[in-house]
Formats: sequence, structure tokens, C-alpha cells
Amino acid sequence: MAELPGRELRYLADQAWAPYGERSLAEVRERSEAVAGYLISDGASAVVVACNSASAAALHDLRARFPETPFIGMEPAVKPAASTSQRRVIGVLATEATFQGELFASVVDRHARDVGVIARACPGLAAAIEDRPLDDPFVVELVHRYTEPMAARGADVIVLGCTHYAFVAGAVAVAAGPGVRVIDPAPAVARRVSEVVGETDPSEPGPVTFTTTGEARRFATQVERLLGIRTHVTALSL
Repeated sequence: MAELPGRELRYLADQAWAPYGERSLAEVRERSEAVAGYLISDGASAVVVACNSASAAALHDLRARFPETPFIGMEPAVKPAASTSQRRVIGVLATEATFQGELFASVVDRHARDVGVIARACPGLAAAIEDRPLDDPFVVELVHRYTEPMAARGADVIVLGCTHYAFVAGAVAVAAGPGVRVIDPAPAVARRVSEVVGETDPSEPGPVTFTTTGEARRFATQVERLLGIRTHVTALSL
């Protein structure tokens, strides 16, 4: 929204099937194709796969199935982490599905062969971020549980490998302790989207619509709590 203020944005949260990270790769791939097909039929000129699990499971197949549509996926920021780590040890917080997909293995092989990579799946964290206040003791405890062992093993850079985790980046930094850098790849993805779709006229703000396959009132509350936006949400059966 900040990178392309003049562009119409349509956000579809597939909450009926979330969290993707705890589903099989086949399920995530099938669901991703259904969601992408809906967005394209609804007029999307480019699709952001704003989920590491979906990118890991389905990005290659999505590009093959919809060759006329640019897809911008999420890739764990292993490359910048590896290049800036002084101790040559990095940590990646993500979901089990992200680590199972070919994308993660490919990224590590290309950019971190000579670096120790601590991969930690974080079951329950994404759901807790959606359902609880970010300073809720349960959320904070989960963050510490998954982060502290990485720092103890020497990681001096930690990658947020799930788009939900950006909301608790500060808590991750606290849990990791001083001297540990936390990388959120989302800003780089937003800049990439801007490169793909081109510049827009910022004097004419584009409409932003929010849709969910789950319960509309619940999602509207989450959007307001996490993004500070009061908005109407449409429920979609897909």
C-alpha cells in the first residue's frame, strides 16, 4: 500500500484453509491455484503470493499454469542473511511447509552453502498472531521458545520466513538479544512488485479491498488490530 499508493489492491485472505504452514504441500498447492485463479478472473494483473508456505509449495506451478500473469512470491531472505552474518550462522523462523518445499532447499543451496543454517518450524505462532494481542503472554512465550535456541547456538542473523512474523519482529529481536539482526523480507517484496507493475500516480489513491474465505467480521477486526485500518470486509465462498 505504501509502495504503490495509486494502484488498486485486492487482498484475499484464505482463512477457511489457514494456516497453510500446517497443511501438506499438495493441499497448499491445490488451494493456491484456486485462489490465484479467482484473483486473475477478478481482474488481477499481477499476483503476490504473500505466504512463504504457498510460495514454497506452489510458486513454480502457478507460473506454469498462469503464464500470462506475473507472480511475485515470498522467498526466505537467506541470501542477505548469509552475506551479512559475521559468525557464519543464521537462523530461519518459518512453517513446516516452507521447509518442506523445494524453494527453501534451493535458496540454501544457492546462497548459504558455507553458512550454518538453523531452520526452526514454529507451529502455532501464525495462528496466535492472528487471534491474540501481539503483547499477549502466550504470543511472547512462543516467540521466545522458538528464537532463544537460535541465539544460543550462535546465530547472529535471524530471518522471518513467514509473513505473519513481521508483526512480532520486535519481540524476536528482544528474544534473540543484542547483536542479532532480524530480517523481514516483506519490504523487498513490495519493492519488487513496484518494479513488476510499474509506477502509478500517487495523487490518485487506489482502492483497497479486503476479502476472506472465512468470517468477515473476524477478519475486519484483525485488519484493524494489525494494520490500523477500519474497513469493510467481504466474505467469499471458494
